[in-house]
Amino acid sequence: MTKTTIATRDRTRLTLCTTRPLTRLGRGTAKLAKAVSMASMLVLTLMSLPTLAHAANCDLSEADIVHGAGPGIPDGAAVALDPGGVRRELRKHGVEVGGAYYGEAFYNWGGIKDGGQYDGVLELYLNADMQQLGLWKGLCFHTDGYQIHGRSITGENVGGLMPVSSLEAEPSTRLFELWFEQHMFNDTVAVKIGQLAADAEFFFAEGGGYFLNGTWGWAPIAAENNPNGGPAYPLATPGVRVAVAPTDKLSMMLGLYNGDPAPQCSKAGGDPQRCNDHGLDFELDDDPLLLAEAAYHYDLAGGRLPGAIKIGGWNHFGSFEHQRVDVGGELIAVTGNSGKPLDHDWALYGIIDQLIWRVPGSEDPQGVSIFARFAGAPEDRNLVDFYFDGGFTFTGMIPGRPNDALAVGFAYTGISDEAAAFDVDSGEPVARNYESLVEIAYTFEIKEGWILQPDFQYFWNPGGGVAGVDDATVLGARTTITF
Repeated sequence: MTKTTIATRDRTRLTLCTTRPLTRLGRGTAKLAKAVSMASMLVLTLMSLPTLAHAANCDLSEADIVHGAGPGIPDGAAVALDPGGVRRELRKHGVEVGGAYYGEAFYNWGGIKDGGQYDGVLELYLNADMQQLGLWKGLCFHTDGYQIHGRSITGENVGGLMPVSSLEAEPSTRLFELWFEQHMFNDTVAVKIGQLAADAEFFFAEGGGYFLNGTWGWAPIAAENNPNGGPAYPLATPGVRVAVAPTDKLSMMLGLYNGDPAPQCSKAGGDPQRCNDHGLDFELDDDPLLLAEAAYHYDLAGGRLPGAIKIGGWNHFGSFEHQRVDVGGELIAVTGNSGKPLDHDWALYGIIDQLIWRVPGSEDPQGVSIFARFAGAPEDRNLVDFYFDGGFTFTGMIPGRPNDALAVGFAYTGISDEAAAFDVDSGEPVARNYESLVEIAYTFEIKEGWILQPDFQYFWNPGGGVAGVDDATVLGARTTITF
């Protein structure tokens, strides 16, 4: 399993917070813990029916499906590292280990200040077919972790809500996801439980995967509005996800997650990535976050032009604060009190991916595609109440280079009227209103498993239009090497 994009948000501008102990199990376990326990019982009950279970290969390399065959190196790896034959031996028992290195450099003109930064991520992952390890059919295991280093150009130089890179995060060595997934009913149902990231599966357009900016994944309407960014890179949380695909055209997902990956930092005003600095705070006693998404896949022009439409949304069952007024209806900017408490927070979204022209004779769907995402949330309790992105991707356009791609996209993050009114109440010279972005990225395959992505980005109103922060121009490139 090789990832070419990692959804994220920039959080390096937040202040330090004390790290909590390894596991936090407080009195509030009646919240998410109860829901996860009930879901776990359901999963175990379904797992006890081996005749209903089915899984193809648990994301193990196709070349290695035959027992004992192949070197244990993931398909398409650029570098075949196998010290002492360990990977070959693990693969014989249904375990595959792989990884990738992502390195990138950017330079910025405008924003907070001119300057350049480098950041990188070393990713390691392990996939296992638990049937080959002596358990039952259809049960898969996955875990991955990151060594993150470098500095955030968004935090240091640009000052935007939409991070220049989807890799930007606080330097650390951390666990990310760790889960079991049970496939059942001829692969029409899959139940996943463990340490999960919602951005890996929800609120994602396929066309956005060719860009480097983090907004094309877990966009600001999700990252800014959910407590401490929600369950998204680099902070996963305990949860359960159920996926159902009754037909080839229709699929549905439902996910229940611990709604705050670092609640101790919510109270201390700190940086959640430093509070949960190694990804080992398995939080269970916080208000849950529920996500739901349905997708319909179709074909136009006699099956030559595939497309997909997705409708989804989320509801956070926690308590939030009004952006402008306190519990007495007075202006927060005047009284200095906390905002009026409000129950729950939610958002709705729609996504479309559509191939509009196909390269003649292409076996895989390649050519010119369009995509778009729309999302809205209540303005009274959120910084961001509207989000839109969309663009074009061009794949397979150059003879002899089928894996190259050109992507051109535009993204818009709208600041809620209540947050803008707070700026006016506070006497700010400029009220925040929106941030927008245009990005042009090219994916160049140097060899199988090794790509280079030169990138251009231009930001209007970084941070939503903060006084003293100019529009910004960013040039950079990312290289990805899998092994």
